[in-house]
Amino acid sequence: MRLRHIPGSEETVAASPYVIGQPQQYQGNFQKLFGNDNPIEIEIGMGKGKFIMELAKNNPQTNYLGIERYPSVLLRAIAKREDLNLSNIYFLCMDARTLTEVFALEEVSRIYLNFSDPWPKDRHAKRRLTSPEFMKVYDQILKRDGVIEFKTDNQKLFAYSLESIPAAGWKISAYTLDLHHSPMAEGNVMTEYETKFSNMGNQICKLIACR
Repeated sequence: MRLRHIPGSEETVAASPYVIGQPQQYQGNFQKLFGNDNPIEIEIGMGKGKFIMELAKNNPQTNYLGIERYPSVLLRAIAKREDLNLSNIYFLCMDARTLTEVFALEEVSRIYLNFSDPWPKDRHAKRRLTSPEFMKVYDQILKRDGVIEFKTDNQKLFAYSLESIPAAGWKISAYTLDLHHSPMAEGNVMTEYETKFSNMGNQICKLIACR
């Protein structure tokens, strides 16, 4: 996936008080960062941050960490964050493949994967965030009773995920091929892409995975 690089984005992200520059220092001790023992939920590939910031506003009893690999994308989230008075959300600019270097064993309560890059070519399957390779990473940082929530409008990626997640030893406890017209829509928080694609008439798929 190619993104337009914004000059100075790395420096802006590094200087932001909302971005944790060296998250490894909090591994196993994120309560020090947040100042409480509330559960931690993360979104991998948070984009502009609409979804996770709305969760943080609605659930002050939960701590949130938004993970985005690309500084140019994270700039948009930082701009939105500056207008909010929240103490339960921070951002990390990092590659999801290194999650075990940041989070301790079973430190995370819930993982959100929203409209991830589908990596449509077979040779890139290992890069998909619902691949067995990534599920092994999640298995280390997620609590034993934790869950993964995955949303996409990409039918092929969703079909792949329905097979790849059980193949990695997980269970799919619920799923739908049309989220907005299903019981799973209750309490649903929309992402930027979800709003865009649903307005285009695309059906939104969702699944919940657990061990």
